Amino acid sequence: MVTMKVTESGQVSIPAEVRRRWGAKRVMIVDEGERLILQPVPDDPIEAARGSLAGPGPTSEEMRARLRAEETEAEEPRSHR
Repeated sequence: MVTMKVTESGQVSIPAEVRRRWGAKRVMIVDEGERLILQPVPDDPIEAARGSLAGPGPTSEEMRARLRAEETEAEEPRSHR
């Protein structure tokens, strides 16, 4: 863990070692309320995504079953969870 100072203009420096490991010049900030998450953004998001869906995936029946389970869980009152 590294602690960094936030400047008056709201800037934070990302350590060079982390920038080199990511190899990205841009980051996305995800605000989760209690914390911020920095995620590297590829220079070419289309190229980075290429091939990510290759290979076998779930069957349509598996996807339907997963969606039914999610819908059932969402319909349950919170007191039963």
